[in-house]
Amino acid sequence: METVWLGEVGYREALGLQLSHVDRRARGEIPDTLLLLTHPHVYTLGRAGDEANLLVPRETLASEGIAVERVGRGGDITYHGPGQLVGYPILRMERPDVHRFLRSIEAALIDALAEFDVPAGRVAGLTGVWVGERKIASIGVGVRKWVTYHGFALNVTTDLSFFRRIHLCGLKGRDATSIAEVKGGAPAMEAVRGAVATACARRLEGFS
Repeated sequence: METVWLGEVGYREALGLQLSHVDRRARGEIPDTLLLLTHPHVYTLGRAGDEANLLVPRETLASEGIAVERVGRGGDITYHGPGQLVGYPILRMERPDVHRFLRSIEAALIDALAEFDVPAGRVAGLTGVWVGERKIASIGVGVRKWVTYHGFALNVTTDLSFFRRIHLCGLKGRDATSIAEVKGGAPAMEAVRGAVATACARRLEGFS
């Protein structure tokens, strides 16, 4: 799997890049690719996301320059912003199995977090990666032309106050956390990128 670091990219621009990569991967023009990046502040709602899980008026967010986007992934509402590593695996599936793909992304992020002594794991019945009862990574994927897109968001040094404006992933009473909060500080984003890229390459092989 090839990894591409894009830096900070606006959400809509990143979605366009994903769709371009999806088309090229479907035609066999590029290999499986992991796009890694960060986003400026944005809230995104999945296909079946409930607007009621956004706890502040859109007008308030608009006045702060924060967009709300309805997108074609699974899952409910989440937040993206500075200090968060976002990953979009563009991967062609020979035998589509979205459930196994989700579990494999979870496993990759758990592996990567272990490199920094963050005791992450799963919560039964819920998608994502958790430290105790707090969510450290959200996951939501889509599939087009048998190629995956959308992906995951891992909180590294994220300002967690932005999560208090939503019911995170539609779950009432669940809080977010970050590597910085768990460890009292965080490694450089470059180190986290490297650990995540290595873990994804290992855990996602075998789908194509």
